[in-house]
Amino acid sequence: MTLPMSDPTAWATAMNNLGMAPMGIAGQPILPDFDPALGMMTGIPPLTPLMPGLGIVPPPIPPDMPVVKEIIHCKSCTLFPPNPNLPPPATRERPPGCKTVFVGGLPENGTEQIIVEVFEQCGEIIAIRKSKKNFCHIRFAEEFMVDKALYLSGYRIRLGSSTDKKDTGRLHVDFAQARDDLYEWECKQRMLAREERHRRRMEEERLRPPSPPPVVHYSDHECSIVAEKLKDDSKFSEAVQTLLTWIERGEVNRRSANNFYSMIQSANSHIRRLVNEKTAHEKDMEAAKEKFKQALSGILVQFEQIVAVYHSASKQKAWDHFTKAQRKNISVWCKQAEEIRNIHNDELMGIRREEEMEMSEEEIEETIDNKETEESGLVSQAETLKEENDSLRWQLDAYRNEVELLKQDQGKVHREDDPNKDQQLKLLQQALQGMQQHVLKIQEEYKRKEVELEKIKQEKLQLEKLMETLREKESCASRLCASSQESDYPLEQTFNSSPINSEREALLVGIIATFLHVHPFGASIEYICSYLHRLDTKICTTDVESLMSRLQYTFKQELTGVGASLEKRWKFCGFEGLKLT
Repeated sequence: MTLPMSDPTAWATAMNNLGMAPMGIAGQPILPDFDPALGMMTGIPPLTPLMPGLGIVPPPIPPDMPVVKEIIHCKSCTLFPPNPNLPPPATRERPPGCKTVFVGGLPENGTEQIIVEVFEQCGEIIAIRKSKKNFCHIRFAEEFMVDKALYLSGYRIRLGSSTDKKDTGRLHVDFAQARDDLYEWECKQRMLAREERHRRRMEEERLRPPSPPPVVHYSDHECSIVAEKLKDDSKFSEAVQTLLTWIERGEVNRRSANNFYSMIQSANSHIRRLVNEKTAHEKDMEAAKEKFKQALSGILVQFEQIVAVYHSASKQKAWDHFTKAQRKNISVWCKQAEEIRNIHNDELMGIRREEEMEMSEEEIEETIDNKETEESGLVSQAETLKEENDSLRWQLDAYRNEVELLKQDQGKVHREDDPNKDQQLKLLQQALQGMQQHVLKIQEEYKRKEVELEKIKQEKLQLEKLMETLREKESCASRLCASSQESDYPLEQTFNSSPINSEREALLVGIIATFLHVHPFGASIEYICSYLHRLDTKICTTDVESLMSRLQYTFKQELTGVGASLEKRWKFCGFEGLKLT
């Protein structure tokens, strides 16, 4: 490419702004070490071949640095840059995967060869669709080539050296939406999604736990192997799983029942071993707890000794000999040691409290179990007594029927009874009386048992209530401990007869009274709470308002203002309350 040109420096600047190196110019060479056979300068390796025949990429231009556009000379036309003071040309939103640009403002006499000559410097052109209305669409091979083509937007094009209106125009380059670009972009996105799904599937398969080995089918040989494994402690879990699978499959029949019974018996023999292991672990845990408690007690003793050393050093006969910095360090160390000691002491007391709670719960549970066993025994005795009572009642009814039959027979015969019949009748009457007395005794004993059963039920209910109260007290104690650690105030003492329920509320009353005393016209509850929040951020507005409303002789609420400026204000009336009281 050899062209006559008056200003070779402008050509080099414009080509560098486009990211291209000059190919060769008539006259003196601008780049004497440029090798036209290689298409790049000697000694500079190719980085990214953005354009055909080129191997040089210009350094990136900072976004805040203005780009200086120069005149670009081509074989058949010349491109003149736009006015640098004008705003950059407007562009539409870039479509996804855009490789096609719209070029408007072409000269009327412009041909497709001239368009190719101008825009092939930006990259490989795939297709050109030219319209009769001085515009065209150009499709490039890659997406980054579109950005280079947009650089030419705003340039004035002139064909040759003609000044005719049909040979001039102003280029307008913008993004164009093409179906081919969108299709290729969607295909690329689908390919990336497939690769991502494949990668996730491979990752899931890698992280998936291995499936358990398949369980062998039942046979006499496998049965003997599993029976031997059941006797081994190390292989017991695997053998039990195989036995369970066989039973669920329905392998138990009349022929194999004895083999399965022996395996179940072997599995049952491990219960004692497991119980012994559990007991041993519990003993180890108790020993570890006791060891931890003893070690914590020893640490507390040493903390007490260290704190005693600090206190003795703080006395006047030793304190006067230390420097100011030494005194400050000793006081800081003493404070830190006391805080750590208190934390460890609270932990030890919590452990002892939990042990006492566990002991009390165990004793209550034992008493409840004993009461339940007694209750079940009394219920069984009452049932047996009830059965005996029913049987004796039936016997009594039978005797009464016999006596009535004898009386009827005696009335039919109308003769005097024999002495033997009199004796029988007397014996029957005596037996009847004895049965009645026995039934009465059984009924009395049954009632007594029922009374005892009711007493036991009441005692059980009382014990359950006692358990609930103990649990509530435990939860309250834990909440009080937590609140005492969070709050900076000591534990308040409650008084039922006073409207002030705690020492903290009394402190709040004093602060509010002082605040309102210096505000004789009163203050709103929000203003009061904003002042209190500077002292303690945990104070609630509703608690403050309820406290002030309880103290009617100390604080009173009044409405001030008119109309929209109506406002409720609290005032201090403690001195008036003294007069009223």
